[in-house]
Amino acid sequence: MQDVNLKTIEQRLLWLSHWMIHNANHLRAKQDGIKIGGHQASSASMVSIMTALYFSALRPEDRVAVKPHASPVFHAMQYLMGQISREKLQAFRGFGGAQSYPSRTKDVDDVDFSTGSVGLGVAITSFASIIQDYVTSKSWGADRPLGRMVALVGDAELDEGNVYECLQEGWKNDLRNVWWVVDYNRQSLDGIVHEGLFQRIEKTFDAFGWDVVKVKYGKLQRAAFEEPGGIALRDWIDRCSNSEYAALTFMGGSVWRQQLMNDLGDQGDLTALIERRSDDELADLMENLGGNCVQTMAEVFDAIDHDRPVCFLAYTIKGWGTPIAGHKDNHGGLMTTAQMDTWQDHMGVEKGEEWDPFATVPDPQALRRYLDDVPFFAQGRRRYQDATLPVPALAAPQDREISTQMAFGKILDGLAKAQTALSDRIVTTSPDVTGTTSLGPWVNRRKLFGRNPRPDVFKSHKIPSTAKWEFSPDGQHIELGIAEMNLCLLLAAGGLSTSLFGRRLIPIGTVYDPFVSRALDALNYACYQDARFMLVGTPSGVTLAPEGGAHQSIGTPLVGMSQPGLTAFEPAFADELAIIMEWAFGYLQADDGGSVYLRLSTNPLEQIGPRGGDSFAADVIEGGYWLREPGPNCDVVIAYQGVVAPEAIAAAGMIGNGRRDIGVLAVTSADRLHAGWSAAQKSRAGGRHMAPSQIERLLGNLPGHCSILTVIDGHPATLSWLGGVGGHRVMPCGVEEFGQTGTIGDLYHQFGLDAHAIAARVATLTPGRNLCT
Repeated sequence: MQDVNLKTIEQRLLWLSHWMIHNANHLRAKQDGIKIGGHQASSASMVSIMTALYFSALRPEDRVAVKPHASPVFHAMQYLMGQISREKLQAFRGFGGAQSYPSRTKDVDDVDFSTGSVGLGVAITSFASIIQDYVTSKSWGADRPLGRMVALVGDAELDEGNVYECLQEGWKNDLRNVWWVVDYNRQSLDGIVHEGLFQRIEKTFDAFGWDVVKVKYGKLQRAAFEEPGGIALRDWIDRCSNSEYAALTFMGGSVWRQQLMNDLGDQGDLTALIERRSDDELADLMENLGGNCVQTMAEVFDAIDHDRPVCFLAYTIKGWGTPIAGHKDNHGGLMTTAQMDTWQDHMGVEKGEEWDPFATVPDPQALRRYLDDVPFFAQGRRRYQDATLPVPALAAPQDREISTQMAFGKILDGLAKAQTALSDRIVTTSPDVTGTTSLGPWVNRRKLFGRNPRPDVFKSHKIPSTAKWEFSPDGQHIELGIAEMNLCLLLAAGGLSTSLFGRRLIPIGTVYDPFVSRALDALNYACYQDARFMLVGTPSGVTLAPEGGAHQSIGTPLVGMSQPGLTAFEPAFADELAIIMEWAFGYLQADDGGSVYLRLSTNPLEQIGPRGGDSFAADVIEGGYWLREPGPNCDVVIAYQGVVAPEAIAAAGMIGNGRRDIGVLAVTSADRLHAGWSAAQKSRAGGRHMAPSQIERLLGNLPGHCSILTVIDGHPATLSWLGGVGGHRVMPCGVEEFGQTGTIGDLYHQFGLDAHAIAARVATLTPGRNLCT
C-alpha cells in the first residue's frame, strides 16, 4: 500500500509544481514582458527522489537542503501538507509569494537551509552535521536526537569548488550522518554533462571515506532485465551516451524502438522483449531510471543502516514525465500552453481543479490519513528556540599600549577563565590562523573539539610550546584548513544551531581580513538565512605593511557596510572593543539582531585612558563620538575610523594653532552611522517623525562652511558619504591601490595617511595659508 501512496503523492507533486510555474508564466497578469521562469524540467527530475525522501525516509530530526531548482516541488509538498496557502503558490516568484529558491527567512515553508547559490546548500549540510556532533557532545546538548543532514544536489553543482573543500574538511572532522542525493540528470544550463562524470564522482567520494550508492535502474527496468534478453538491454543502456539517451527520451517510444532495433538487430529474446511493449510502455521502461522510480528510491533510502556519509548517485531524466523531457534546452525551458493542455489531459486533471491538492486521487480521505502519519511532518514546524544567555560585563585590557587584535584575544581569554553560561556556549573557529589571530589563549584554556580525544603530542613529550593542541569532546574550538568558504559555512551552521538543534551557540570565527573577500559568497549565504555569528577580520589594511599587497585589505570596510544581516565595527582602542563585544553578544541573540563583523589591527596604539559611562558606551555602539569636540567656529573636522587614530589625532595637534576649534570625530562603525542616517531619512520621507540619527546629532552644529577630512586604512568611500549628512565639503583619505612591502610609516606616507600628509591636506582647504606648524 505504501508504494501506491508514494506513487500518488509523486504524481500530485509533479502536477502541482508544474502548474505553479505555468500559472506564473502564462496565466498570472504580468506588468512586464520578462520571463518569470521556475525550472519545470529540474523540478520533474527531483520529484520521485523528494517523494521517497520526505514521505518515507525522513524523521523530524533530519534536516534537508533542497536543490534550488527543485523549489516548486518543495512548495507543492508543503501545500499538500497544508503548511502553505494556495495564494502563496499562485504568487510563486512574485512579491510576497513562494520564493524562487527555498528561503528560511522569506518563505513561510519550514525551510531548513536556504539554497540558491549553487554548491553552498550542499556543503552546509556537512558543517551542520559537525555542529550537531559538537552540540550533542556537551552535557547541555546530549539529550538531542541525532538527525541526518541531507542535501539534494544537482549534478552540475558538483562543478563548484567549495563542494570539494567541504569534503576534505568533513574527512578531517570524522563526518557522519550526512546524505547527499545527486540528481544525476546529466544536463546543465548550457548542455549535456560530460561522459563518465559519475566515475570521477565515485572516486572522489570514495577517497574521502563516503559510501557511494549508485541508483541507476528503476523497478520496471530491473524486472525487464530478468526477462529473456534483458541483459542485452541493460548492456545497451550502459553503453548509451548521455546525449543520445536524452535525445531519445525527448523523441519518444517509437524512436526508442527504432533505435534499439537499429543498434541491436534481431536478437530473438531481446526483440521479443521490445515487441511485447507498446510505444508508450517502451518509453516508460526506458525512462524508468532509478532516480525517477519512487519505489526504488524508498527502498534504497531504507537500506541505509549506518551513520557513515553517503552519496546517492540517482540517475534521472531531466523533465521526466513531461513533454519537454530530455530536450537539451529544457533547463530554463517551459511547456507551452498547448503542451500544458495536452499534458493536463494526460495527467487526468479536470479543468477548474488545477489547484486542488487531491485532484485525481481516488480516495482522498485514505491519502489524508497516510499523510497524517508521515513521520517527518508529525511534529509540525521544526523551528526550535533556546533561552537567551546572560552577557557578563567585559573589561578592557589595561595595557598602556595594545592592538585591537591583542585586546580581542585578552577579552576572549577572560571569558575562557570565567565559568559563565555564555562562555560555555562560545565556539571558535579559524582557517589555520588560530594562533596568528590571537585565539591561542582561548584554545589553550578551552581545548579543540574532536569527537574522539587526541592528546597534544608535544605536551606528552614535554616539548615547550605556546600552543596546547588537545582535542576533546568538551573542546570549544573547531580548527579548519585554509579555506575561508568553509569558515563562513561553519559559522552559518553554528549560527543556526538554535533553530536547527534547539541549543544556542555563540560562534566566533577569525580570518585574515584580506581573505574575507574569498568567503563573500558563503558570508552572504550565511547572512541571508539569518545565521548569527561574530566574524573577526584581523590583521587588516596596509598596516600589515611587511606582508605586501596580497595581505593588505582595502575594500573590506565597504563589505561590512553593504552586507545585509551583518553589522560592522572597526574600533581603534581596547575600551571601544570591549564595549562592542559586550553589545555584540546580546545582539547575536536578539530577535531583531544579526551577525557582527569586527575589523581589527595588529598595530599597537597608546591607549587614551579610562573612559566609561553609559553615554560613551552608547556612542561607541551607535557608531561614533567626538574625541575632540569642535568649537563654534570650526572649519575643519578630521573624521577617522580604526587604527589610523594616532595619525588623525597628531594631525589635529599640528594644525591646532591655526584652527583651535578643530574637531576630531572617532568613527567606530561607519556601518551603524550610515544605517541610522538612512533609516531616519526613509522615515521622514514616509511622513513619520524621526529623531535625528547619531551622525546627524554629531554633525548638526557644524557651521556650513566646515570641511570634513576623512581618514581610514581602507577604501575612502567608507567615510566620504559624511558630507551628504549636512552638506559639508569632504576630503577623503584612504587606500585605493595595492600596497607593497615596507614599514607602516612607508605605506602610510605612500597613501597619505601619516600625520604630516593629513595636515597638509587640511592646509589646502584655505588657499594661501599654511595651517601646519
